[in-house]
Amino acid sequence: MQDRIFYSVCFGFTIGVLLRSFVSVNFHFILLLVIIPLAGVFYFSLAKYKWGIITGIFVLMFSLGILRFHMADKPAPYVFESQLGEKVSLSGMIVDEPDIRENSQNLTIETKVGEEKTKILATVNFNQYFKYGDEVNFSGKLEKPENFITDQGKEFDYINYLRKDGIFYIVNYGEVEVVSRGHGNWIKSILFSVKEKFLEKMNFAIRSPENLLMGGLILGEKSSFSQELRQSFVDTGTIHIVALSGYNITIVAEWFMKLFSFLPQHLGIGMGILAILLFVLMTGGSSTALRAGIMATLALVARASGRTYDVGRALVLAGVFMILLNPFVLVYDVSFQLSFIATVAVIFFTPRIEKYFRWVPDYFKLRDIVSVTSAAYIFVFPFILYKMGNFSLVALPANILVLPFIPFTMLLGFLTSFFGIIWYGLAVPAGFISYLLLHYVLGVIEFFANIPFASFSVPNFPLFLVLLTYAYFIYMLFGRAIKKFFNAEVL
Repeated sequence: MQDRIFYSVCFGFTIGVLLRSFVSVNFHFILLLVIIPLAGVFYFSLAKYKWGIITGIFVLMFSLGILRFHMADKPAPYVFESQLGEKVSLSGMIVDEPDIRENSQNLTIETKVGEEKTKILATVNFNQYFKYGDEVNFSGKLEKPENFITDQGKEFDYINYLRKDGIFYIVNYGEVEVVSRGHGNWIKSILFSVKEKFLEKMNFAIRSPENLLMGGLILGEKSSFSQELRQSFVDTGTIHIVALSGYNITIVAEWFMKLFSFLPQHLGIGMGILAILLFVLMTGGSSTALRAGIMATLALVARASGRTYDVGRALVLAGVFMILLNPFVLVYDVSFQLSFIATVAVIFFTPRIEKYFRWVPDYFKLRDIVSVTSAAYIFVFPFILYKMGNFSLVALPANILVLPFIPFTMLLGFLTSFFGIIWYGLAVPAGFISYLLLHYVLGVIEFFANIPFASFSVPNFPLFLVLLTYAYFIYMLFGRAIKKFFNAEVL
């Protein structure tokens, strides 16, 4: 009975948020949706009709999910709407780390006019140095973001991608002047400073473009990739290795745990969790990194302890909590979606396919790494095909040749930066080995990317096929539990 209530609460709330993400609902109708099931739960509780209670709880949480998204779905501030298309002069604070691109940098600036405030994404050149916590004056043409078509022919929902972070407007190549520094949260300021120092020491010991790949592997820093390099990762189906998600952090944690496998199990798990904590800190403690860190911790505990059922419930609860904090992540945050799907694969799918990788040598736990990575890739593939519209014919061989080297390369990257902070001479050996491994990885990716017809675009991959595939995955992994849920005697 407790399990049924738990899953009714979690899935009811999530489905409510999902529906409201696509369909607008009147506030008074939402209140009616809340009151009716609440009365139903009360009635069925008196009648001691347990299935009625469970159904009522599901519908109640479904209604509360709709209400939560409705509360978060605030309209754009009118004072800014009235200035659209005009040149504005505003002041504000940079509230996130500057997003460094190949030819520009993006600044998230929170500004306030009267009682209304909003976030504006300002794109600027490299002629100035900006950091989190800077108070700035800026001017330029105030515009709204627009969706665009990707190279694969897919429409990217740029409007809601920014909206999930509270960004409603953009200013392209305006003028930005730093007034003063050090106004942000002191904890975030320290974390971003550590990350900046970390990248500086790593870039000093590893030359470009290998240092860009290392930044992507250990910190998710792929923004400064050239368009050509980014496309090579996409064409070879290896873009996931530089995406900041629970998958990356799980790999790092698995390696740490294997390195300390001679310790008692709980200490080994502790070292893995310590690696996750360090990873999150090195990325600046962003919300994306925190979500990925939580997912990776759950995957690590499940893999190490074998308690997939208990950890599975914790995973569901963690996902619902993240959606509660920001309901936009369910539909509009690809990183959250990838992290959740990959973590489900690591916890539940990996044990099903490990037997197919007995041919892989178990040196340095390569068999575990390959099976975990393959499980995650198989599970996220339909989602990637639908979201990104790219089908790679060389993804399997490219991943097999690259992935076994990724964990050790990431570990060396951490050591290079850590030793570099102490003394550059200590960083040279780890940096040189890192460079050789990174050069190999880039060589493999370049080789496969240059093969004719290595990949092709699928701009309109049917959504129903994605849903059908995941319905099969769910039935394969949880079919018995679902039948038990509905067939057990609860009346």
